[in-house]
Formats: sequence, C-alpha cells, structure tokens
Amino acid sequence: MEVEKVFHMNGGVGDTSYHLNSSLQKNAAERINELAIEAMEQTYSALRPKSLGIADLGCSSASNALRYIKMAVESLMGPDTKTSEFRVCLNDLPTNDFNTLFKTLPDFYQDLKKGDNNPPVLVAAYPGSFYGRLFPHKSLHFVFSFCAMQWLSRIPPGIYDDQGRPLNRESVYITKNSPPQVIDAYAKQFAEDFWAFLEGRAVEVVSGGRMALLIAGRKTSDYFSLDKTFLWENLHQSFFTLVSKGKIEKEMVESYDVHFYEPCKQEIQDIVTKEGSFELERFEFVETEIDLSFSGAVMAKAVRAVQQSMMSHHFGEGIMDDLFDEYGKLLDKEMDTKNFKVIHIAVVLRKL
Repeated sequence: MEVEKVFHMNGGVGDTSYHLNSSLQKNAAERINELAIEAMEQTYSALRPKSLGIADLGCSSASNALRYIKMAVESLMGPDTKTSEFRVCLNDLPTNDFNTLFKTLPDFYQDLKKGDNNPPVLVAAYPGSFYGRLFPHKSLHFVFSFCAMQWLSRIPPGIYDDQGRPLNRESVYITKNSPPQVIDAYAKQFAEDFWAFLEGRAVEVVSGGRMALLIAGRKTSDYFSLDKTFLWENLHQSFFTLVSKGKIEKEMVESYDVHFYEPCKQEIQDIVTKEGSFELERFEFVETEIDLSFSGAVMAKAVRAVQQSMMSHHFGEGIMDDLFDEYGKLLDKEMDTKNFKVIHIAVVLRKL
C-alpha cells in the first residue's frame, strides 16, 4: 500500500470528519502554545526578516491548522514589526482535503488582529510528503508540525518475511505478542523517516530558524504500557469480532498493519545529534488525560477520523460502520474501569 496515495484524515465537516473529531490533538497542541510562541519570538528577534516564512507540516483539514497559524502570526504583529509580509505554507499529503481548509480562510483573515500597519498574511498550500523536500532553499524561518510525525512514510517492510507474509499477525501494531523483528522494523522506519525530515528542512530553513514539533511518543523505552496499546489491541479485537461474524476474512486482518510509531526521548535525541543540522533547544513531555466524559463511541470516532482512509483501502468501505460500532463498545468497557493518558513529545530545534 502506497501511503502517500491513500492516507488522509477524514475530510469535510460531517459526523466522522477529522474536523469534528480532533479534540485530543487540539488539546495537546494547546498545551504547548507558550513553548511555540516563545520559540517564534526568539527566532524573529534574532533574524528580523523582511519576509517571514512559516510552514505547518501535516496541517490536515481541521480548523486547528489555521488556529496555530493565527497564534504564530499574531504573536509577532505590533508597532515594532519590521516584517513586510508573512508567507504561510500549509503542507499535507496530496490526498488531504485542502478545500475544506481553504473554506475557512475568509474567517481566518477576518479574525486576525486588526491594525493599520499589520503586514499581509499570504497563505499557500504545498501538497507532498514532509519526508522529502517541499520548499525553496532557505525560504523558511519557523516550522511547526503538531501531531503528524508519528505517521510513518510507509508500513515498515521489515514486518514481512522473505515471502511477503506478515510477521505481526496477532496485532495491527506493536504489542507484547509482536516478534522482536517487528519492533525493530518500526523503530528503523521512524529513524529513517525522521532523518529524511531533518535533511529536507535543513535545506529549507535559514540558519537560526526554528522548528516546534509535537509527536505522539513514549516517556520510557517501554513499548507495552497500557496507555500505548489499548487503542490498537481493542481495534484488533474489533476486526476479529467481524471475522467471527463472517464479515471479513481472517487473512485480511492478519495482513493489516498501521504506519504509526511513537518514539522515546533517546531516539529523537540520537537522530538529531547524528544528522547534525539542528540543535535540540527544548524537550518536554506533554501528558493529556483522556476526558472522562469521552465515551467509547467518541474515542472510536477519533480513531476513525485518522485511520478510515487506510482501512477502507484495505478492507473496503462497507465494514466501517460495523467495525467502529464494535470498537466503541470495547472501548467503553476499557474506559469504564481505567484512566488513560495520551503522551506527546514537544521539541524545539534550532537550525545551525
């Protein structure tokens, strides 16, 4: 499966859209507003560019994207602003629903801080994978990517044997039942992707520019804490409920894997150091407790909003409602008895 041609958040503004089902991502991003604004202001104070380039990588189609841009731009607007224009680059895969995002632009411009001397904000879309080059040489001063880099460029090839048979038949992701080579393959794919991400931005970001990244991650080297596995294990169980009802084939479930990886601090530090283009300025863990008012159905919709494109491509659209009904019921049982946290890693990198 070619991820770049298939993967996207659910578009539009309907009941299963990412627009309506991305509150977990929004809450995590809001927790690092201060960190991101501080990094932005430090960058501007040091560089004072006449034309300031900002990029949001993995912007999706939700209203969150322009909210982050508005926050960044307004932090620099004022009587002392020397910048004559803000160039805003919105990036996501070509499959992203950019049209829904563009429809929010009139409100975005209307809501921007008003002022006689405020420079224009020029917004453009750049479809493509952020694991490669996207922008002109030294055109960016600040980059942010919130809740996007845990998605890998591809399903790791190392999770299949030499005959192409799946090794991780008992799960769609890393669990205690996963063979060691599956875990290694996911870690290797993240390292390869993150290195490629840094290499691409090293060409595009000016010296002294910064990046603020928010990545789903792990606080320790442990892959198997309940917070990390309960969503995937219950999703896998939901698939097998449909198998037992004759709605999908067992072999189809065994061959489905997610292109997702949650790194730990050491992995990120090691790759940044070895690649060598950026200095790691800030590193923080962001813990977000799942709201106790969330039902299993709400959590199931949140997962559906980010995974449906890949699942529909593999299984067909017809099972989606049944699958996520089962998933919501299983999550209800889990969430009735346990509290869960979502862990993100917040990173600020400065271009050397």
